[in-house]
Amino acid sequence: MTDAGTTAAVAGYGGVRAAVVGTGLIGGSILLRLREAGLDVTAWDPDPATRDQARGRGVPAPETVEAAVAGRDLIFLGGPLPTLPAILPRIAGAGGPDCVLTDVGSTKAEVAEAAARHGLLDRFVPGHPMAGAESAGLAAAVPTLLDGAAWVLCPGPGAATAPFRWLTGLLLAVFGARVVPLTADEHDRAAALASHVPHLLAGALAGATQRTAAPDAVLTLAAGSYRDGTRVAATPAVRTVNMLLGNREQVLRELSGVQAYLEDLAQALRSGDTERLTALYDEAGATRALLTNRAYTDRVREFRADGDHTREVGWLREVGAAGGYLADCQVRGGGVRYVARLPHLVGP
Repeated sequence: MTDAGTTAAVAGYGGVRAAVVGTGLIGGSILLRLREAGLDVTAWDPDPATRDQARGRGVPAPETVEAAVAGRDLIFLGGPLPTLPAILPRIAGAGGPDCVLTDVGSTKAEVAEAAARHGLLDRFVPGHPMAGAESAGLAAAVPTLLDGAAWVLCPGPGAATAPFRWLTGLLLAVFGARVVPLTADEHDRAAALASHVPHLLAGALAGATQRTAAPDAVLTLAAGSYRDGTRVAATPAVRTVNMLLGNREQVLRELSGVQAYLEDLAQALRSGDTERLTALYDEAGATRALLTNRAYTDRVREFRADGDHTREVGWLREVGAAGGYLADCQVRGGGVRYVARLPHLVGP
C-alpha cells in the first residue's frame, strides 16, 4: 500500500480541483481525505444541514450543485443509488467537457448504462470503494475510512482510458487504494457475494433474534461472532434496500449458492455426520484464511499511451477478474506503466 495522503504521494495532483456531490459516509470521507491531502475541494449535498456541516468542517459548500462543480477537474458522485443515473448528466453538463467523472455507488451496471445513453463514456469512470460502516452521514465520515481500500474502477477503451489512468494514479496517491479494474457486470457479480449477500445474512440473524423465545438472553450472551455477523444489520435500512434492489438478480443468484451450502451444513448436522460437517468447515475456513494469507506476485506491463487501448483495457480487466489489483500507474514518455499484484499469474 502506498503512503496515502503524504506530500510526496500527492505532489502530482496538488493542482487538482475536485468536487464531491453527495456527502454521506463515503462521499464525506472522500471529501475529508481530499481536503487533508491539500487538494482544492468543494462539496454539495441536497440537504441544507449537511451543507452547513461541510462548511463547519472547513469545506466550501455552495447552495447549488452547479456552483459546486463549475470549473472542477474531477467530480465524485455519491448519494442514494437510485438518484445517480438521473443526476449524472446534470453534473456532467455543469462540470464542463474536460472534467473527469466518477461515482462511488455499490452497483455499477445501471449507472454505466446511463453514462452510455448520455454520451459520457469518454470521461466517466464507474467506481466503488469497498469500505464503509454501519453509521451514516457526514457526521460519521472520517478521512481515513478508505485508506488502503479495494477500489473498483471500470476501464473503458478509446478516449475513456486516459481518465481511468489519471484517476487510478490519484486514488493510489491520495488514498493508498488497491485499484481493482473490472467491467460493470463483473463488479456487480462479485459485489453480490462480497458485500450485498452479507447484508441479507446479517439482517436474517438479527431479525431472527428478535423473533426467538428469549431475545434478551441471546443479546446478553452475544459475543464476537454474533457482533461481527450482525454488524451491517445496523446500516440504515433505506441504504441497504437501495443496494439490494439495485443488484437484485445477482444477489438472488449468489444467495442461492449460500442457501445450498447452508443446507449442506444443516443436513450434516441433522444426520450427525461428523466427517461431512468437518469437511465443510475446513473448506469454508480455507477460504476465510485467504483474506489475510493470500500471496501476491507483482506483474509489470507497459502500453503505448495513444491508440485505441483495446489490449491495455483487456489486460486490466483480466487483472481484476483474476483477483488482482493495481499498485502503481505511471504515464510518461508516450507510454503507460502499470504494476499489478496478482494472486496468480495472468497471461501476457
